[in-house]
Amino acid sequence: MNPATLPKPDGPQRLLVIDDHPLFRKAVLQLVAMTGDFEVVGEASSGPEGLELAQSLQPDMILLDLNMRDMNGIEVLKVIKSWGLDARVVMLTVSDETADLVAALRAGADGYLLKEMEPEELLVKLKQAARGQVTLSERLTRVLAHSLRGDTRPRDPDEAGLSEQESRILDLIAQGMSNKLIARELNIADGTVKVHVKHLLRKLNLRSRVEAAVWAVERRRT
Repeated sequence: MNPATLPKPDGPQRLLVIDDHPLFRKAVLQLVAMTGDFEVVGEASSGPEGLELAQSLQPDMILLDLNMRDMNGIEVLKVIKSWGLDARVVMLTVSDETADLVAALRAGADGYLLKEMEPEELLVKLKQAARGQVTLSERLTRVLAHSLRGDTRPRDPDEAGLSEQESRILDLIAQGMSNKLIARELNIADGTVKVHVKHLLRKLNLRSRVEAAVWAVERRRT
């Protein structure tokens, strides 16, 4: 299975937008309303309000701003992930700082997109996220790849000592597939995939699946 053949979600994705800028929230709502792929079920102007709506609405996807006044997006993201909600969380922010990008990915973000993106490109990325793919702005992929070039990491999967199954899972992560889709592709349990991902991240000296995806793609180019 490759990204072009990832299954489409059944019906519109139920979307929650958490952003403390009302004009930007309005712009996002108008943008996603142009397609039949998303149904906005709620919008929040603060982190605490967003958490309340996330828990009550149980959306399929959450668009989350990074820099909010009362509670920043990383804090909100960590709470959402600690709850174990079955929602994909995509950061949508103005910050292209490497530290912010890495912090969000290590806190469990399923994507990191910039508000400067063209509307058409943003919709494409959101549709990819809805289909289970990890989503990054192209420029941020290069930024992350540069930050991962260090002597403390193995040069390839063999040097890292990855098992055959771990290498197979790493390839699927590099294709942008979620744990759920990987489990379906390999006919194993979601929990088994999570264990393998944990082990391969430790062997690669990485802390998030998105970092692993970028690392794997970079190694193919060298």
